[in-house]
Amino acid sequence: MKNFYAGKRILVTGATGYLGSCVLRALSDWSCEVKVLQTDIRDENIWPGLLKDVDIIFHFAAQTSAYVANEDPVNDVKVNVLPVAALLAACSKHHLRPDIIFSGTVTQAGLTQHWPVNESVKDDPLTVYDIHKLTVEHYLRYYSRQLGGRAVTLRLANLYGPGPSASSSDRGILNKMVEKALQGKPLTVYGDGNFIRDYIFIDDVARAFLAAGAHIDALKGNYYVIGSGKGHTVADMAQIVAQEAARHTGKSVAVEHVPAPEGLSPIEFRNFVADTASFSSLTGWQAEVDLTEGVRRTIQTMETLMRQRQK
Repeated sequence: MKNFYAGKRILVTGATGYLGSCVLRALSDWSCEVKVLQTDIRDENIWPGLLKDVDIIFHFAAQTSAYVANEDPVNDVKVNVLPVAALLAACSKHHLRPDIIFSGTVTQAGLTQHWPVNESVKDDPLTVYDIHKLTVEHYLRYYSRQLGGRAVTLRLANLYGPGPSASSSDRGILNKMVEKALQGKPLTVYGDGNFIRDYIFIDDVARAFLAAGAHIDALKGNYYVIGSGKGHTVADMAQIVAQEAARHTGKSVAVEHVPAPEGLSPIEFRNFVADTASFSSLTGWQAEVDLTEGVRRTIQTMETLMRQRQK
């Protein structure tokens, strides 16, 4: 991939966010030209100037809370849908065809009944956020199949690992648990915590996006499910965080089970494990970091940052 990206001109939107910053960090080691979006994503006039001489766009800029989207669907359209429509309109008007790699979410499929889940599962989104993600995905399919461009969506399972704090309270739950554990606070799990999640380390996800860019011709017009391929219950995840934090600090961390609060989205009560066979077969990508190792790396990095903030 290093050879593929050599000399490429790349635009990263959402570059200060969790995923965008990690991809930007990975690209910084290679001899490519990278620029970031520094203006309001809702301004449709930004695109002609941004797109000039761009080969690849990694589009991460977004409003990321399902609850915020449900409360204000109109604003969520303005942030999460219309910018992509404006981007494609600019591409069409100015005869530009950059490759576009977009970050979707596995919850676009809704409450899946069987797992592991691959691309054959029929979508049944339950939230406004997922409806809008799916809408953008369809726009990008149109771009690939009708406008002569190349685009792909990577639907992501539960991300965690070192990086900026999530901007939404309903994102980055594992990272929030690590921070609480390092502060000696108990970890809370709703109910019995037996719902299954697929937790994937941020560096593995960044590599998946870079692999998507390098293999865009084989992937264009489609979406792919990205996860570790291994399921853990929420309760097991909390126990791993507690155990690894205790091993690191020498102080025990309690895990408390509490009733789930009212008003949670039904999507919170899902089971999910990713089947990444299609993406792996086309790109050679594999998740490399298991949950325990990923939690250890997250603890080490987060503790260092916490110490620096205290100085």
